[in-house]
Amino acid sequence: MKTSIATGPWPKLQRHWDIRAACNFIGGGTGTGLILGAAAAAAAGQTFAPALLAGLVFVACGLTMVLLEIGRPWRAFNVFFHPQTSWMTREGVVALPLFGCGGLALVLHWADGPQLIVQALTVLTAVTACGFLYCQARILRAAKGIPAWREASLTPFMLSTGATEGTGILAALAATGLAPSWAPAAALVFGLVRVAAWRHYGKGLKAAGVPGASLTALERIGPMFLLVGHGAAFLLLAAPAASPEFAFLPAIGGLLLATTGWWAKQTIVMKAAITRGFSIPRTPVRGSGTSRVVTKPNWKTEAA
Repeated sequence: MKTSIATGPWPKLQRHWDIRAACNFIGGGTGTGLILGAAAAAAAGQTFAPALLAGLVFVACGLTMVLLEIGRPWRAFNVFFHPQTSWMTREGVVALPLFGCGGLALVLHWADGPQLIVQALTVLTAVTACGFLYCQARILRAAKGIPAWREASLTPFMLSTGATEGTGILAALAATGLAPSWAPAAALVFGLVRVAAWRHYGKGLKAAGVPGASLTALERIGPMFLLVGHGAAFLLLAAPAASPEFAFLPAIGGLLLATTGWWAKQTIVMKAAITRGFSIPRTPVRGSGTSRVVTKPNWKTEAA
């Protein structure tokens, strides 16, 4: 009798985390990148409030999507009970000072409060935002049953794409005068880092061995992710250097960096999230038979 692809040792796509979970990682990463840009602008005495507000909104929207995923929303408070073991709990705990410091910085700024205190609060918000993003990256690492998530090289990619997405939106804001003029250059730098992290992630998956469907999902988006999300975006970000008439193009390049990062996260969470299945290292032996090594079904490794 043939074993079903959804049962037995065969890997299968997880169905527990959907687009709402992906939106949490999207909002958290983009929001962190915006807050980092806002902190740098505030420290330099430049326009920062629109970026800081947008960053807080992105993070809040991501957390709201997680709340909508819970069958009984009031149970969301249980997330604060296990900081010693859960990265999701740590994410929730870090979110409290993130919104507290960020909100207070905006209120004092709009009320013409002491600039030094506003700058200090904005920097503190950026520090907690980095902690928030790191917790998000470790949430995926903690899912040991999904090889594409537990791979160590996913963490630097999640960190780099968060910074890239946020500075991409910052570049779009800069085109309207709501962010510093150096935002496109920052987006380009972080984009280069993301390219390196993406390639490192792919090599790590192949070296460690993952279900073939995970690699197929990531390889399917790879060319467009690199060519459009980086190659085309970089040209648009650098276009004003050729002529001032192209001053509006970095906004489009920044949006390309952000949206392709969202696409990659959605793919990782929803399409590359194939369970590991199970395997028997060696078959049992009866009588005078010989034990043999059993490979993991539907897995791909670098050696293969």
